[in-house]
Amino acid sequence: MGFVSLKQKQKSMQEQLSESHNIRLHRALRWLERAEQEMDDDDAQFIFLWIAFNAAYADEFGNENAERTNLNNFFATLTKADKKDRIYQLLFQSFTGEIRTLIENKFVFQPFWKALREHDSSESWKTRFEASKKAAMAKLLEHDTVAVLSIIFDRLYILRNQLIHGGATWNSSVNRNQVSDGTKIMAKLVPLMVDIMIDSPDQDFGALIYPVIPSQ
Repeated sequence: MGFVSLKQKQKSMQEQLSESHNIRLHRALRWLERAEQEMDDDDAQFIFLWIAFNAAYADEFGNENAERTNLNNFFATLTKADKKDRIYQLLFQSFTGEIRTLIENKFVFQPFWKALREHDSSESWKTRFEASKKAAMAKLLEHDTVAVLSIIFDRLYILRNQLIHGGATWNSSVNRNQVSDGTKIMAKLVPLMVDIMIDSPDQDFGALIYPVIPSQ
């Protein structure tokens, strides 16, 4: 499931989708297409996949909710639209691989970096880290897809910040694991999320953050 098949499917559904829904999908798909051109560069592919994901979920201006709340709202909407439970099945199948190793990587756990910056020697972040890892497994077994996605994307968001804000070196040999794992996860989840959105013409995914303005 990649750009070509998803774009063909979106075109076949175009008349059933609202204008904003079509634009949201078109933007996400074009960034997905760009990501697919970076198969040998995990850093670049992750960034383009994140832009595709952002295009899919971005909410309108004026929303005072925090980014985490916006993400969780999107996950809840998407899970509701996922009639065949495909997201949960993917999470369950991938959990013992790249998802588990990402969740167990302290370098994408925000409290670790906060403790480092603040010279906190209490190591209380370790307690939170262990609790987070156990919560991910517990929520998976409870079939709580939204909670599992939230934990995964807490990690992915830190990786996103490291790359976008220049907190990591391109193609560095340091901390390659999280980039590799993060890219694999996004490469599976983003196309699936887009596919579910195409299949959900009656689902409201919100107003576009930047609507299309015709040239004057």
